[in-house]
Amino acid sequence: MEETDRSIVAALSADGRMSYTDLAEKVGLSVSAVHQRVRRLEQRGVITGYAAKVNFEEIGLPLTALVAIRPFDPAQPDDAPEKLAHLPQIDSCYSVAGEDFYLLLVRVASPSDLEKLLQEIRTSANVTTRTTVVLSTPYEQRPPSVS
Repeated sequence: MEETDRSIVAALSADGRMSYTDLAEKVGLSVSAVHQRVRRLEQRGVITGYAAKVNFEEIGLPLTALVAIRPFDPAQPDDAPEKLAHLPQIDSCYSVAGEDFYLLLVRVASPSDLEKLLQEIRTSANVTTRTTVVLSTPYEQRPPSVS
């Protein structure tokens, strides 16, 4: 990907609501050229969507945890993501290398809600869990660097 496209991606990652006029000024192109490039980046699947950044504490979900899961029996089907998809408390599911099979990012209102969710994860997917509670988040979802 060329430098101008990287700059566009970085700018939109930082502010997905940036106008084409502001974006054009930032990357040094005309508004129509920026619009065409953004459309091509979307068509190529580089830009897959736009979203609001949410303060989870303000919406009543102050507790974030990372839950590593692995099946009781490694020979069982690898279908945990499908079996857990119905749980809205799971923000993200990552397939990972190492001892664990998946790492889940979960957001809940309280420790007791986390305990209930862990039980539901274990039961739904027939897995063991190892949980790390997040104390603070110095940064997340940082825009990609231009270089």
